[in-house]
Amino acid sequence: MSGQSRRPSKPYRRPKKDPVRILAFEALRAVDERDAYANLVLPPMLRKARENEDFDGRDAALATELVYGTLRRQGTYDAIIARCVDRPLREVDPPVLDVLSLGAHQLLGTRIPTHAAVSATVELARVVLGDGRAKFVNAVLRKIAADDMDGWLERVAPEYDDDPEEHLGIVHAHPRWVVSALWDALGGGRAGMEDLLAADNERPEVTLVARPGRSTTEELIEAVGEESALPGRWSPYAVRLAEGGEPGALDAVREGRAGVQDEGSQLVATALANAPVEGTDRVWLDGCAGPGGKAALLGALAAQRGARLLASEKQPHRARLVARSLAGNPGPYEVIAADGTRPPWRPGSFDRVLMDVPCTGLGALRRRPEARWRRRPEDLDGFAPLQRELLRQALVSVRVGGVVGYATCSPHPAETRAVVEDVLKGRAGADVTAEWIDARPLIPGVPALGDGPDVQLWPHLHGTDAMYLALLRRTA
Repeated sequence: MSGQSRRPSKPYRRPKKDPVRILAFEALRAVDERDAYANLVLPPMLRKARENEDFDGRDAALATELVYGTLRRQGTYDAIIARCVDRPLREVDPPVLDVLSLGAHQLLGTRIPTHAAVSATVELARVVLGDGRAKFVNAVLRKIAADDMDGWLERVAPEYDDDPEEHLGIVHAHPRWVVSALWDALGGGRAGMEDLLAADNERPEVTLVARPGRSTTEELIEAVGEESALPGRWSPYAVRLAEGGEPGALDAVREGRAGVQDEGSQLVATALANAPVEGTDRVWLDGCAGPGGKAALLGALAAQRGARLLASEKQPHRARLVARSLAGNPGPYEVIAADGTRPPWRPGSFDRVLMDVPCTGLGALRRRPEARWRRRPEDLDGFAPLQRELLRQALVSVRVGGVVGYATCSPHPAETRAVVEDVLKGRAGADVTAEWIDARPLIPGVPALGDGPDVQLWPHLHGTDAMYLALLRRTA
């Protein structure tokens, strides 16, 4: 026996480096470690990758799907992974959890074959985690692969009748408190909530805005091609691109005559611009102008009427973005870095004022899916005083007979009508009086705008971000 030869051990095989999955992993780590947003970190990473001849458009599309799909479904995948590991998730290293989530998304949220999803994710784990932890990843993914998404949801989500908010939160990948808040804002029954939460998980269309007097929707559609572009649903300045369209390739976008802007944001700006004012209409203010999309549209609309726009933004780096968006505007405008709660202008200086206030961003979860997991209920308390003071200062800044638009990209009741009502009733220390303007007629052709006088847009009803708008006229 002693002379019997031993079987030779397998030679070590180096892991295969898959640039698509490595890029997706690095994007997830940036989101987790730096609190970055995927829509900001992913594009430059893709541009750099595409400089490599081996990384093409299909690779970019897959990387994008892996990043956004994993972030959208993070809560659901966490619940599933938790059933497949022998320790609390908080004890799993974050890079390992990112790899597991990427694998879970490929297995449960894409059409990638099971074998390919497991093997590619294990190879990724070998590259970024090492062989030892790759074995752990392999074992967990094989447990996940034993069932499909529907089967897993039956196992990890409570029955709807037992706990409707928790059920919807796990099935549609939203934190419970967000489900509760959206339900309060939307009203109605289960069907509407299911539609809204499902819409939050859809990839939004890329929508362009043709800045009036500088470009037209016809020009944009012709430049893109009629087979790849459609007019907007509601905004007269909107053009919707087919999936995969690259707005940065268009001359009008590069030159600032057009931009990328959700139709909800376009409707907010045009409704304010169309609201009737009493008396002069010469000086407009965008009091929270960064990063500049609404300011650019307001500036173009103001220029057509011979009005002047002042765009104010507290953060200097965001003020520079506003200046870039407004560059080339045909009418008079000025961009300043100033705090809207302590404005440098005199009271009553403006005929129209837009205050698009900082908020939780719960209305843009389609674009920033990671925000749903990053935000906490206590964030509302942090924004509340700022939102009220900005609206109060907006009412001080507008003259009697002028109009203020209070806007926010959140449907949470604590950030929308509650803010306006507190200011109008003097609970925020307001020393001016104002009245509601019914905003619904100023957004013509758009259905399901509610009872008014304010307006709440919804992804599942209007195909827009969940923008809120209240219009007020100062009376004294």
